[in-house]
Amino acid sequence: MSNSSTVNMTQAVLDLCAVPAAEQEICARMLSGQADAGTRKAIELLAERWGDAQAPLLKHVDGITERQWIEALLRFSPLAAERLEEAGVVPMIIEATLADFGKQLELHRQTHGEFGLTTWWWLLLHFSGALFRLGRLQFHLHPQNPSGESVVGIHIPEDGALDPAAVDASLNLAAHFYAEHYPEILIDHAYCDSWLLDPALAEGLPGSNIAAFAARFSDVRLRDAQADALYFTFRVPADADVSTLPQDSSLQRLVLARIAAGGTWQCGKGTSPWPVPTKPTLPPPVTVRNL
Repeated sequence: MSNSSTVNMTQAVLDLCAVPAAEQEICARMLSGQADAGTRKAIELLAERWGDAQAPLLKHVDGITERQWIEALLRFSPLAAERLEEAGVVPMIIEATLADFGKQLELHRQTHGEFGLTTWWWLLLHFSGALFRLGRLQFHLHPQNPSGESVVGIHIPEDGALDPAAVDASLNLAAHFYAEHYPEILIDHAYCDSWLLDPALAEGLPGSNIAAFAARFSDVRLRDAQADALYFTFRVPADADVSTLPQDSSLQRLVLARIAAGGTWQCGKGTSPWPVPTKPTLPPPVTVRNL
């Protein structure tokens, strides 16, 4: 294979995974040689997980480092895209789904100040055909329970506002997507597990997109999650010095005010009815690249 062909293939992988410009050189070097034993093991695990909705979400595998997972995901991405295309998933959805790889690289650098991917375990869902970016939101179909019904987890990518119209369109697209690709599956309801469902957010930001999103869910069960509030608002760990954090937005001020008052932010897990699809429409391509 010619050098130009290799370069073109490498760039195609970087584009498919929406690797940010700041990380492209490092990722290209990973792809320039032969995969080592740890990377090959990770690729084998990715292949074994494909299409298995009951595969456990791994957060540690002996003999595979974080960097080896990064390389494995990059090397596996063309096969993942090919399998999704063979299953009838349109390119727009494939690209938007796999592009979360690049977004997670960007968020890692923003949080830790260096190249890395501590959320590689989360991307196992994207690269096994278990999770899809459908418009504004991500959706993860869970296997059937003993009653024969399934549920869909809703996840919120961090690349835009939670505009109610965009959320409605995303839910409608998801309803069509699962009816088309999983016609044999009966979906009972959707759920969301997020600190955005803490009632204090809706109370402190009345009329906001966050409040409107949270209102879609009922039977919310809460648990302490101060770390989530700090991480998703400021990209800092739970032990960060809150006195040094910015207060540029109403959300930032609300989060810090509650902590200063001795309060604790919580994570809520709530349910919502699965929508009945209306007229099927595809949204414009979701742009998540930062090149």
